Amino acid sequence: MDLNQAFYLVHVVEKQGFSAAARTLGIPKSRISRQVKSLEEGLGTRLLNRDSRHISLTEAGAAYYQHAKMALECMVAAETAVRKDKDVLEGTVTLSCSVGVAQFALGRILPRFLAAHPRVILRLQASNDFSDMIGDGIDLAIRAHTRLLPDSGLIQRRITSLPWHLFGATDLAEKIGATALPADLDGLPGLAIGWRPGDDFWSLQGPDERTASVPYAVRLRSDDMTTLKQAAADGLGVVALPAYVCAADVAEGRLSRLLPDWSAGQAEISLLMHDRRGNPPQVEALAAFLCRELPEIMNGDGHA
Repeated sequence: MDLNQAFYLVHVVEKQGFSAAARTLGIPKSRISRQVKSLEEGLGTRLLNRDSRHISLTEAGAAYYQHAKMALECMVAAETAVRKDKDVLEGTVTLSCSVGVAQFALGRILPRFLAAHPRVILRLQASNDFSDMIGDGIDLAIRAHTRLLPDSGLIQRRITSLPWHLFGATDLAEKIGATALPADLDGLPGLAIGWRPGDDFWSLQGPDERTASVPYAVRLRSDDMTTLKQAAADGLGVVALPAYVCAADVAEGRLSRLLPDWSAGQAEISLLMHDRRGNPPQVEALAAFLCRELPEIMNGDGHA
């Protein structure tokens, strides 16, 4: 069965003539006429009765028309199914990020991505230790860094800048006052991100490019930002955290930003991925989603 010839015959019948079918399809009438004639010759029977003004189906033509119409409808349905399937993302994506990003950012947006793409399976690795993307089979990684990441052969896409501020219990903020200077925090108990021993001071940036280094007495070290936030809210010390992590706590009065004219640094957030030529559609889609949605969440400033 020549579907092109069947296609032309069906159009001639439905448009009630060669001229009308030619106008609809935007092709010469002679082409349609040749195709229908070739179809009849191939079948060895006449399908259409023609005169100068009208056409009608022969008995054989009526039978052929019905089957041809169904065949063409099936082909259209098949093509639609294939095109539709191309738009449906399917497969697994492995994403790596820090515990804090998983808790305070991805938890708010990934359910929307998965709801929009029900055939995508996500494997989320939340760890504060950097993973080997190739060795561990990771498709995408969200990384915070203060210096340029080393050239690893991976594609690096900048997501946003992430400000860090100092936070403490509301009564501590009231005690030191809104006009406090870094020296007013000297010696206060501090809550440090990361469980391993490290520097026991805050590096602050203030107005007019001023800087300050403020030592503190460590009361708690932890990889878990939730634990640090709660300890700060309970009055156990001052903590430096990304602004968006504490935004809700500040808004609800559990925490206050200390030294509002000073920041505790700024990190760049980047998305790492393999060479684009080798990424399946679901990986590219999640990468685009993260680059679009994360900046709005991470740009919270921690003010009430």
